[in-house]
Amino acid sequence: MLIVKLDTGFNIELDFPISPFHRRLFAWVIDVVIMFTYSWIGNKLLTFIFGSQWPSEWAAILFSLPIITYHLFCEIMMNGQSPGKKALSIKVITIDGGQPSVSQYLIRWVFRLADFPWWIFAAIVSGALPWWCSILLFAGIGCVIITEKSQRIGDLVAGTIIIDTQTKTSWQDTVFTELETDYRPTFPQVMRLSDKDINTLKSIIVTVRNKNDFNLSMRIADRIQSKLQIKTDKNSLDFLETLLKDYNYYSVK
Repeated sequence: MLIVKLDTGFNIELDFPISPFHRRLFAWVIDVVIMFTYSWIGNKLLTFIFGSQWPSEWAAILFSLPIITYHLFCEIMMNGQSPGKKALSIKVITIDGGQPSVSQYLIRWVFRLADFPWWIFAAIVSGALPWWCSILLFAGIGCVIITEKSQRIGDLVAGTIIIDTQTKTSWQDTVFTELETDYRPTFPQVMRLSDKDINTLKSIIVTVRNKNDFNLSMRIADRIQSKLQIKTDKNSLDFLETLLKDYNYYSVK
């Protein structure tokens, strides 16, 4: 399995397993089946209600929207996953290991027209484009195969990669952590950290717990304490976990 080292916001490299091509392919097939099932059932239902004549063109457009925006909506709402990606335990993250922004998901979605150019096939069949343009149909697949981090065109432009989360150090979907009802924060300076830093912090905590890599937690704790000018007697892992809880406390106030 291809492993990529990403430089985090604390100048520490973490290993992320890149999703192998076959897992991405199977995830795509699952998503296609879901969209096809929606289309088939929806068509049967609307034909039963309205007969062969739909009420308006707008009805057809509204019916198609869930299919058109399927990947965009799912990745935004499911933290970088679609049902297919979730089933195959793969996930979209940024090239520096953080959670993609809505604009990055949007860019990936827009460039699906280049990665999966079904419109080129239609143009070739209709005679609008010459036959040799068919090579462009494999642009996205070819890009995944030849790029170092297995990125399709949309990933390259958006600055994202797809990782395999089915590992011992599984990727966490969210930075949010359950807090006790009477929780009192300790380090208000945590709000000086960026969202990327907090996403990285949680993945580091998971890595430390699973691998018992306390040298990593001590290095990160030292850098954060220096950056935020914090002095504490807490051990490194307790300190990092407290920071994460404090962030959750202040972010929902």
